[in-house]
Amino acid sequence: MQEFMQIAIEQARQAFTLGEVPIGAVLVDAEGQILAKDCNRTISSCDPTAHAEILVIRKASAILGNYRLLNTTLYVSIEPCVMCMGALIHARVHTVVYGASDPRWGACDSLYAFARDTRFNHRPETIGGICEEPCRKLMQDFFRQRRQAHGMAN
Repeated sequence: MQEFMQIAIEQARQAFTLGEVPIGAVLVDAEGQILAKDCNRTISSCDPTAHAEILVIRKASAILGNYRLLNTTLYVSIEPCVMCMGALIHARVHTVVYGASDPRWGACDSLYAFARDTRFNHRPETIGGICEEPCRKLMQDFFRQRRQAHGMAN
């Protein structure tokens, strides 16, 4: 688990250097092969849906020729938002592993618990807190840097 989360963190660092919110994701098949990896690109692509999770889903679906990503595991540095959890449910991703929780936007366990909502026809397993501290620190450093650049107090 930690090996794939480290790859997600590397992707998040790439987002940071691009000036994007530092979130990275990697999708792995049942055999442990990486299908796709990416980072947030909402700012650079002028696309509010260009979250790391969505980009990874799009890439993997194109590679597999199927929107259903059965028996896959998504590793993501921050708990997915409502949009991303909705897409992960539609894609039938089996497991979502995330680093740090997101009390403002999180839809796995924090703000919402989509994965436990029995009204959905698919409920991915969720595992949080994997490499939590480096994931949280990356987000904190990013937003601290943005506040300082805009002359705002910490």
